[in-house]
Amino acid sequence: MLHESSLADAADRLWEELPGHRVEILNGSIVVTPPPDGPHQETLTWLIEECSRAQARKAGLKYVSGVGLWLPTGPDDYAVPDFSLVDADYKDALVEKNCYAPHVFRLVLEVTSSNWTNDTATKVDIYARAGVPVYLIADRRHHEVLLYTDPVDGAYPAPERFKRGQSVPLPESVGVSLDLSVDTLLDGEG
Repeated sequence: MLHESSLADAADRLWEELPGHRVEILNGSIVVTPPPDGPHQETLTWLIEECSRAQARKAGLKYVSGVGLWLPTGPDDYAVPDFSLVDADYKDALVEKNCYAPHVFRLVLEVTSSNWTNDTATKVDIYARAGVPVYLIADRRHHEVLLYTDPVDGAYPAPERFKRGQSVPLPESVGVSLDLSVDTLLDGEG
């Protein structure tokens, strides 16, 4: 006998059955991402160190990875960005299931994996619709970093593109001054 359950319940079951995988609900569909590789994780560790050096905490920010972002695209929709810069009081914006309201996110970053189209297409749309001011993509498939900023009417303008050998200056709206190496964003620390 089959039991009906919500999409959120199905996502929870997958999360329990697939340790280390990231489970998200994007545009009403469950998306499962395999565990990240070593360079992916090195990039996130390096970002934490860079934010610490830039004194992000003193600027009223926290830097977190794997924290859920509640999305306005569907009743159960949420994403789990690889890395986020959030307001220090983000915990006050808990919606449910360890997901927080979009207004506390200053920056989200995704490092592409095997499901790179989710990061470079689907999430561009949903993060813009959520009003996330800065979306940074380390696109390892195309060897570039894309910087989307300041969504208008639920859409980002065309991104700034950065190639190897360059650095990405974060917009002032993030609240902390950082220039991030494209090579390290793509490859992790080598």
